[in-house]
Amino acid sequence: MPKTKTKSKESDDPELIREWPLPVETTLGSGVRVKGILQEIRSRLPSPVRKSLDMHASGLILVMPESSKIAFRATASAVSKALDDIADLPVIPREIEDILTITASERKRWLEDGRLPSAGTRTVRLQGRARKITFHVFDPHVVEDLLGRDADADS
Repeated sequence: MPKTKTKSKESDDPELIREWPLPVETTLGSGVRVKGILQEIRSRLPSPVRKSLDMHASGLILVMPESSKIAFRATASAVSKALDDIADLPVIPREIEDILTITASERKRWLEDGRLPSAGTRTVRLQGRARKITFHVFDPHVVEDLLGRDADADS
């Protein structure tokens, strides 16, 4: 029986590409935060186009086949609109740990003793689980101030 060639995932078809750099003020220098921003924006997009948006170096990139011009324009517009207020997106625990280079137990201790003020809580139901989890979120502007104080203390 002769082997048939399967079409590779890589295609030579022309593609539509749009990139959005994310400023350090938004990512707070954290790759984990970039991934969180990506997940937040993907959640605001229609299911069929979510995987077309991905992250690269220090930003987001949308890649779609050239045959999807209308969907591409609509998705690019939705991403641009979502990025307008993304700098105010609360910082979640795994992001704060990466940004401040602290452990989960340090984060909890800082929260208890007031060094890391909470901006409230968020409750989510994780995919595939019946129970919901609640965790503290943090104001990105307060985190920026904390980073500034750390930089001043190092000088």
